[in-house]
Amino acid sequence: MLEDGCYFLRHDVFEPVVTCDNNIVQSCFRIMDCYLLDYYENEIKKVPDEKVSDLLSMLPQLFFFSSVWSIGTTTNLAGRKKFDKWFRDKIPRLGIDFPSENMVYDYSFNLTTKTWMPWLETIKEYVVDIKMSYNEIVVPTIDSVRSKFICKHLIKGGKHVLMPGPTGTGKSVNTSEMLTYELPEEY
Repeated sequence: MLEDGCYFLRHDVFEPVVTCDNNIVQSCFRIMDCYLLDYYENEIKKVPDEKVSDLLSMLPQLFFFSSVWSIGTTTNLAGRKKFDKWFRDKIPRLGIDFPSENMVYDYSFNLTTKTWMPWLETIKEYVVDIKMSYNEIVVPTIDSVRSKFICKHLIKGGKHVLMPGPTGTGKSVNTSEMLTYELPEEY
């Protein structure tokens, strides 16, 4: 999958900023690795067999999600549409039950329910605080929700994060929020 994905990325879509295959593959495994944090054993913490079995049942979905946000994320909207079609053709081979509506970029995998959820359903309903001034109001969008999720996911996993993108996509606002993100005590 990774070799095919890198080939597709290099030959069938446009990358505004060219990447290299080894970094794309590393990005995929960094995202996957962050999902595995709860499964690392040490002298104090032992992981029950049931929890490991639960993880094994979710590996195809976690790989799928990680692939979308590594291989499929460095292109533009036209490239994302091509990648969506190409990757959906691979879904049967992975044995994943994935929604047929929208694009692969529009869903997050919920570890608790083991289902795919639209990104905007992963957050609380947004209500504007009437005490805020206009310039303090930041309405969550699908782009900001998924960017913040990926950043928090990687930060929690101790990974480096770079947020590139065109002007006006919320990089500064999201980065500012990430600076105030508090890591769990164990970090």
